Amino acid sequence: MTIRCELHTGVDGARIAIATLDAPMALNALTLPMIEVLGEQLHAWAQDPGVACVLLRGNGAKAFCAGGDVRALAQACSNQPGRVPHLAATFFAAEYRLDFTLHTYPKPLLCWGHGHVLGGGMGLLQGANVRIVTPSSRLAMPEISIGLYPDVGASWFLARLPGRLGLFLGLTGAPLNARDALDLGLADRFLGEQQQAGLVDELLQLNWQEQTALQLNSLLKAEEHRACSQLPPAQWLPRRQLIDRVLDVTDASAAWHALSALRQHDDPLLASAAERMQGGCPLTAHLVWEQIHRARHLSLAQVFQMEYAMSLNCCRHPEFGEGVRARLLDKDNQPRWHWPDVAQVPQAVVQAHFAKAWEGRHPLADLG
Repeated sequence: MTIRCELHTGVDGARIAIATLDAPMALNALTLPMIEVLGEQLHAWAQDPGVACVLLRGNGAKAFCAGGDVRALAQACSNQPGRVPHLAATFFAAEYRLDFTLHTYPKPLLCWGHGHVLGGGMGLLQGANVRIVTPSSRLAMPEISIGLYPDVGASWFLARLPGRLGLFLGLTGAPLNARDALDLGLADRFLGEQQQAGLVDELLQLNWQEQTALQLNSLLKAEEHRACSQLPPAQWLPRRQLIDRVLDVTDASAAWHALSALRQHDDPLLASAAERMQGGCPLTAHLVWEQIHRARHLSLAQVFQMEYAMSLNCCRHPEFGEGVRARLLDKDNQPRWHWPDVAQVPQAVVQAHFAKAWEGRHPLADLG
């Protein structure tokens, strides 16, 4: 079992529900069964009047969740080139429905985002009411390295970051530390690595019958104060002005070339981010540019509906499978992109990624 669920009864009889991603050897990467079990359990707890609060966490010191099980998806795609595998259609529908459930959850839902919080892990963290980060937190949307694109609602949260930081993070897959996450509104609280058990104990001591929001906020403020000395220095907000200037361009190709020029920059953070993008997928750069542009005018439900189309179409094109092969399967780190030149990616191919790739009604039409 890779999802462990618990109920703890507090002093006033109210129960605290805890869901633990329990696949530490795989850095708690999400499989379809994990997504389905977690979605069903969250629904049951939402309907249970005795459950006052939910905590979502990951087992192991290295990661809350390092993303989805893209190896299985890529293998399914390679077995059916040019088509959408049933696993992909089912996986993405279930994952995005779960993420939307988190964003709209009717009860206090805390997520403990320690260690690696990548891809699908970001989808879980960003949906929570209270997003907790720690000194070890490393948040990123690194899909450009595997020929996918920042999904799980990233169109929504990247488009709403200040200036062009969302575009920068989507194009480079650059990691954020806890301070960055707080600065950019991608986290709500900073706690120390060892404070989780104490937090659970204190949640069990709360009176969940009255002034719940006030009590929970006071508790989290007190816990955060204890950890403030461990907060790392900011990385990206201080560099926003430079990033905004570099990405003051009109299309994805220009953005790619502007960032590529930073590979020789004196600032090692910027140079590293540019180098990471340069080794990534040019098609993904176009998808990032387009998804962020479109998402500014979409509701959260519409974002997940758009991303579902994008994900299925990524499965139909060769870049995703090749990226996973090079980075995660063969690990030669030499992806042979179908379109290696960002300027040569056909706009018709980019636009086709936003087209319907299923029969009948949209599988996520009921969201919202």
